[in-house]
Amino acid sequence: MPTEFCSDDTLGYRRSLTDFSTPLALDESYRLAHLPLLAPEHPRAIPRLDGRGYDMGRHAEIFSLVMPLSRDAPDASPAWRALEAELRAAPFAGKIAWDLLPRRAERLHATIVGSLGRGERPAIAPEIRARLAAIAPFEVELRGLFSGNVNLGRLYLRAYPQQAPGLNPFQQIQQVFGRAPGDLYLVGYYNLVDDLDASETQALAALLARWWEKPLLRLRVDALWLMGASDDLVLDSRIVETLPLGGGSPA
Repeated sequence: MPTEFCSDDTLGYRRSLTDFSTPLALDESYRLAHLPLLAPEHPRAIPRLDGRGYDMGRHAEIFSLVMPLSRDAPDASPAWRALEAELRAAPFAGKIAWDLLPRRAERLHATIVGSLGRGERPAIAPEIRARLAAIAPFEVELRGLFSGNVNLGRLYLRAYPQQAPGLNPFQQIQQVFGRAPGDLYLVGYYNLVDDLDASETQALAALLARWWEKPLLRLRVDALWLMGASDDLVLDSRIVETLPLGGGSPA
């Protein structure tokens, strides 16, 4: 029987979309956390803000639980390659940080449980491990493209987990860690290095609408990464542990 995936009726992607009625301007969070890493000399980059913990895009190491993607995933998907071809032909293509893609290829992921620890690797209690092992492996469908209402400047792929009675598998994982169930599961992939003008913004909005329903990739999730990163683009990051689902063995 074909796998059924969660729909936009139960997830939060449509309500969290960028407002494309005005030209897209990189927002403060993006100009603080991302732009200094991409274009440190840009006049709108924010080097640091009191109380925010960023210094030119870097911060104390933060640990999160993430769904990994293979570095080969983009090249293995004809639909993903077609989406990227459209992006490269778009009027705003020159404002995408294309050189960033190979630098992040080994760390493609969607964050499921963020900020598990800061500065020191968190201990995962035996009962947490046991509850994770009780969650069966599941399928996820990636669809694209997405621009949200925060971190304006980052373009994502949307993850749709397999349907399950009650909480979906991502929410089950969040519950294991005592987190409220979320409804946004995003793979950050493309990044802008400047604001878009009105025509570029409309071109992006049209591209998002054209690709909204199109699946890019299906993957089976049978393990999660505990990842530590000192920047939000995970350029300086490490995978400290692989946590299996369904009673499997750690990698």
